[in-house]
Amino acid sequence: MSVAARPEVVTDAESFAAASGATSAELADLTRFLDRLIAGNAVMNLVGPKTIPDFWNRHAWDSAQLLRLAPDARTWADLGAGAGFPGLVLAILAKGRGGQVHLVESMAKRCRFLQMIVDELALPAIVHHERAENLDLAVDVVTARACAPLPRLLGYAQPYFKAGAIGLFLKGQDAAAELTEAALHWDFDADTLPSLSDARGQIVRVRRLGRARKA
Repeated sequence: MSVAARPEVVTDAESFAAASGATSAELADLTRFLDRLIAGNAVMNLVGPKTIPDFWNRHAWDSAQLLRLAPDARTWADLGAGAGFPGLVLAILAKGRGGQVHLVESMAKRCRFLQMIVDELALPAIVHHERAENLDLAVDVVTARACAPLPRLLGYAQPYFKAGAIGLFLKGQDAAAELTEAALHWDFDADTLPSLSDARGQIVRVRRLGRARKA
């Protein structure tokens, strides 16, 4: 069960740092990431162009808020990593803190973009050019944003749950409907938490996953 969201006001790097606790070095890495995102978006579809001016809230803070829900997690897998949200943001914030992020993406050109950022910023991240369900990675948390509707996303994530992960999935205002549909196909324990970046958003937290029993 979720409660009404109370988004924190994040409009720029300074307010992002206040909300997330990011250091000056992490802000510098995020700013360089933003520069590369703007350049990359000019030649391929990474994010909606209209969302870039709201980078610090829509993308950076939306991603970074997950750390509050799993403060002890050291290993993450971001499925359908795309432009790097939440995975690259998590990797930037994990740099120097002993964490590691697996960026899982099936599109080669997006993998090249992700690898460029990982290399340039020396991030603790591994890019996997593979379909998520084909990997066998043991991580603390499996996450995704804008990857697939929840019933299909749980199929992609099933191997990670078998290896002991919990799931933290960034979803929009249709999260409740997606959970209802997912329950027709999956047996799981889940709750929803309000997004801190968008009053309409929800984070679906899944602690256990198995196939639903057929009637």
